[in-house]
Amino acid sequence: MVCLPVLTMVFHRDRWHLQTDMSEKFSLHSRLAADTFLVDDWPLCRVLLMNDSRFPWLILVPRQNGLRDFDEIAAGDKPTFFAEIDRASRALRAETSAEKLNVAALGNMVPQLHVHVVARFAADAAWPAPVWGVGEAIPYSTLQVDALIVALRDAAKL
Repeated sequence: MVCLPVLTMVFHRDRWHLQTDMSEKFSLHSRLAADTFLVDDWPLCRVLLMNDSRFPWLILVPRQNGLRDFDEIAAGDKPTFFAEIDRASRALRAETSAEKLNVAALGNMVPQLHVHVVARFAADAAWPAPVWGVGEAIPYSTLQVDALIVALRDAAKL
């Protein structure tokens, strides 16, 4: 018997998105849901775009409930997890021509395991310090976010 994922449509941040249901219902932390746009669902991770146009910034969240730290990812899922971080990094660099990529998993404010992939530039608002807590976020316009999501999806195609 072959188990196929269930595909459903989800309304998130004023648009409909296709979601893959992986056996149990995945729950995204409310803070991540409030601060991001859905880019895509990959085999393991939900890919999100942080709603701050000052820093092109992807967030990868493994679609497995209850994870808080890297060591909680099952050994069999770790190659996929790291490959998806690499895929996000390559797509973000290709789309933004980032001078530097910051990749981090902190989880101090949001306990759900998630990985930040942030495109950095010597001229950005936080350089060379970390982006967290620097100034006020500048939200993307609808046109900006729609174009960036399409471009990131295209750049991330395998």
